[in-house]
Amino acid sequence: MHIIVVGLSHKTASVEIREKVAFSPNLIEKPLQELVALDDIIEGVIISTCNRVEIYATTRDIAGGISRIKRFLADHHRISLESLEQHLYSYHSEAAIRHVFRVASSLDSMVIGEPQILGQIKTAYGYAAEYKSSGIILNRFLHKAFSVAKRVRTETRIASSAVSVAFAAVELARKILGDLSGRTVMLIGAGEMCELAAKHFLNCGASGVMVANRTFSRAERLADEFSGEAVRFEELFDHLHRADIVLSSTGAPHTIIGPKDVELVVRRRKYKPMFFIDIAVPRDIDSRVNDVESAYLFTVDDLQEIIQANLAQRNLEASKAEEIIEQEIGQFFRWLSSLESTPTIVALRSKFDEIRRAELDKTMNAWKDMPPEAEKRLESLTIAIINKLLHTPTTLLKQSGQGGRTDLYTDALRQLFDLQTSTQDDGELELEEE
Repeated sequence: MHIIVVGLSHKTASVEIREKVAFSPNLIEKPLQELVALDDIIEGVIISTCNRVEIYATTRDIAGGISRIKRFLADHHRISLESLEQHLYSYHSEAAIRHVFRVASSLDSMVIGEPQILGQIKTAYGYAAEYKSSGIILNRFLHKAFSVAKRVRTETRIASSAVSVAFAAVELARKILGDLSGRTVMLIGAGEMCELAAKHFLNCGASGVMVANRTFSRAERLADEFSGEAVRFEELFDHLHRADIVLSSTGAPHTIIGPKDVELVVRRRKYKPMFFIDIAVPRDIDSRVNDVESAYLFTVDDLQEIIQANLAQRNLEASKAEEIIEQEIGQFFRWLSSLESTPTIVALRSKFDEIRRAELDKTMNAWKDMPPEAEKRLESLTIAIINKLLHTPTTLLKQSGQGGRTDLYTDALRQLFDLQTSTQDDGELELEEE
C-alpha cells in the first residue's frame, strides 16, 4: 500500500487558479465519496484552504492513483486537465510522508510557523472520518502528522515570534511597557488590522479597548466584539488621555494626531508613558509626536524591521524542525512498510504451524503409550524447530520495507509456500511503533 499526494499551493498556482479548484466544506461529502470510488484509490482526504488544495490518498498503483486524482480534480471543477496539470505537484511513499509532515508543521506555509494550517488539516480529516473516506492508513498517518507538528512546536521556537503587523505591534508594546495587565488600548479605525491587534492585546492581558471610527456604527460593532467602548471620532481627544496604547489605522489622507495634541494629552496624564503605533499608509500620526515627553511613536516601518528579524529567526528554527521530521518519517515509513509484510508473515507461520500440528498428530496417534511429559517435550521441540526455521525469513521480511523490496519477498514467499493472505488484512492491522 502506498500513500500519494496530489495538489497545488501558493507556490505553484495563483489565487485565481486556487479559487477554481477549491472545495466547499459544506459540500465535501460528495467529492470524498467520488474520490474513494475511483479505481486504484482506497482511502482519501481533501485539504482545501486559501493557500492550498491537496488530496491525500492510499493506492496499490502509484502511477495510476496519481493520474486518476489529477483527472478527478479537473473533472470535478470542470477545468481542462492540460491547463490544470502545470500547477499540480505529486508525491508518493516517503516523499509524500515528508510533504504532509512539513505542511502540518507549517514549514510549507506562506508564513513559516503560522498555526492555522494544522487546524485546517484536522478539520479536513474530521470530514473524511465522518464520511468514512479515510481508513486505517490515513487515520494513522494524519494522527502521526498531528503529533509531529506538536513536537515541532514544542521542541523549536518556530512560532514564538511575531511575523504579522498586528502581533508585532503587541510585541513592541510589551517591550516598551512591560506587562500589559491593566493597560487600556485605543484603536483608531475599525478595520481588520485593528481587530487582529485588539485580539492580541487582550490575549496579552490588556484590560480594556476603546474604538474610535469615523463611522460610529462600525466602532460600536468592533467594541461590542471585545466588550469595549465605542468613541465618536469627533470626541477622540476627549478620551485619548485614558489610553496607554494607541493603535491607528485609518484611511485618512493626512495626519489626524499632531505633536500639540499629544502634548495636551500627556500633560493630562501627568506624563504617564503613552505608546503610539501608526500602521496607516499614509501616516495618521505626525512623526514629531516622538519628540513629545513620555510619548513613544512607532510606525509600520519599525514593525517591519521586527517582522524581518523574527522571520530570520523562524528560518533558523525551521532547520531544527526539518531534522525532527526526518526522524519521524523513518518511524512511520517502517510501520507502513510492515503492512505489506505482516499478512505474509502471519500466513507463513500459520502454514508451518499447520504442517507441524498435522505431523505431530500422526506421531502421537502412532505412539499410543507416549507419556504426557514426553508429549509436552515433543510439542516444545517442534515449536522450537519452526521458530528457528522462520527466524531469518521473518526478520528479513520485516526489514525489506526499508529497502523497497517488500513486494519481491512477499510475492516469492506466497508462491513458494502457496500462502493465502487476505487483502483486507492490510486494513485491520494496528502495529505498535518502535
